[in-house]
Amino acid sequence: MLKEFKEFIARGNVMDLAVGVIVGAAFTAIVKSLVDNLINPLLGIFIGNIDFSNLVLTIGSAHFKYGAFINSVINFLIIAFVVFLLIKFINKLVPKTPEEPEADDTPSQEEVYLKEIVELLKEKK
Repeated sequence: MLKEFKEFIARGNVMDLAVGVIVGAAFTAIVKSLVDNLINPLLGIFIGNIDFSNLVLTIGSAHFKYGAFINSVINFLIIAFVVFLLIKFINKLVPKTPEEPEADDTPSQEEVYLKEIVELLKEKK
């Protein structure tokens, strides 16, 4: 079982996934810093105070920090947009691989003849 686990871990897909998760976490930290330290203050100049983290709804003893949720949504949208731009840029740099031609569903002449032969044999029986 240990040998199988080693083989599983050594596969390229698992290692690629691990690298992707690590790079993704670092990338998220960079984008969060970008949003918190550059974009939010810039938007704050035009809109006013943009720090939503202090917005709290209190019902009884429960505190709903919906402002932090709004900040998370803004971070997600910015991260998604940056990843979109990054993928778009990479797609321009990397040449596309030629696509395989689509399989033709029309039967070849050989297949037509074989089908006719099979039908003739069925009629003889």
